[in-house]
Amino acid sequence: MSAYEAAIAAIEAQQPKERGPVWMVGEQLKDMLRDEPALADLLVHDLSGGGMTLADAEKKIAEQARKNRVGGCGCVTPAEAEDILRKFYGLPPRGQAIEQTEKAAKGVVIDLADFL
Repeated sequence: MSAYEAAIAAIEAQQPKERGPVWMVGEQLKDMLRDEPALADLLVHDLSGGGMTLADAEKKIAEQARKNRVGGCGCVTPAEAEDILRKFYGLPPRGQAIEQTEKAAKGVVIDLADFL
């Protein structure tokens, strides 16, 4: 099982059967993984740790939604929710994981002249 598949499985294991706020957090994380598969290893690690569940992440988003309340309704935009999830799970800023993966794929070049 690849890290991507493991991350999707970890998310789905925590998602309730019925659609609701926690289910939506899982869907947003899946969307983030589709865009940046390099986030998979970090998410698998975090989702298996205590205090890092989808329900815990949803509480952080709900806090921000309460701060954005107008009248009796509070919400966050998808971008705000993604930023909250990235901060909560310690994920790099949007696009940076792809750059890090591309750099790692190129490898490190050692110039033997540096040793002379």
